[in-house]
Amino acid sequence: MERRYPRIRFQKRLDDLKKDVEDLGETSLSSYKKALDAFITYDEELVDAVMKSTDKLDEMNYRLEHRAMSIIASEQPVAKDLRFIEACIKVGSHLKRMGYLASNIAEVAKHIKEEDVPEKPMTDIRHMGDIVEGMVSKSIYAFLNKDMNLVREIRRDDDKVDDLFDKALEDISKSMFQEKDAISYLIYVLFVARFLERIADRAENIGDRTIFMITCEKREDKED
Repeated sequence: MERRYPRIRFQKRLDDLKKDVEDLGETSLSSYKKALDAFITYDEELVDAVMKSTDKLDEMNYRLEHRAMSIIASEQPVAKDLRFIEACIKVGSHLKRMGYLASNIAEVAKHIKEEDVPEKPMTDIRHMGDIVEGMVSKSIYAFLNKDMNLVREIRRDDDKVDDLFDKALEDISKSMFQEKDAISYLIYVLFVARFLERIADRAENIGDRTIFMITCEKREDKED
């Protein structure tokens, strides 16, 4: 029994690291949902909550990275365990960036809160937002549960988001042409569409990191 103790302790540290990723994912997803709600139906309290969450995400990600580096330094893991630890660091970074992008959406909400945004662009944003929310949730679950089938779903969802971004760009451009006075705030709606596309890319990156952790097959991360 004594001989097994160091391995049990090591597994406990890996479990704690996995829990850090889970907590960071829940916080990031919550921030995203609040930001999208704040944009669609302006709520100042939601905006404030999203803006404040960035500090919490920073702290959580720092704790995750510190724990990961401590495990590497003291346990010297190899192969599968090392890939898991490295993946946790990378996934934590993506989740933190999702939170930052959520705060960007909340910031936009403050600029258009009194504007009557045309229905078509808003419909595009709502549709994008729903798919992206599903992608973020799937990416967290896929990583925590090593679910490669979900990763394939995420890739298909990302194609849908890209198509919807193109449609949103077209609809926003039409609205700008029809209502010249709306150009100043429709630019902000376009920003939100772009932020959603970037969050979707982050979710896909988490999925790809999951595949690499399991199979060592790597695709290049999408850039911001």
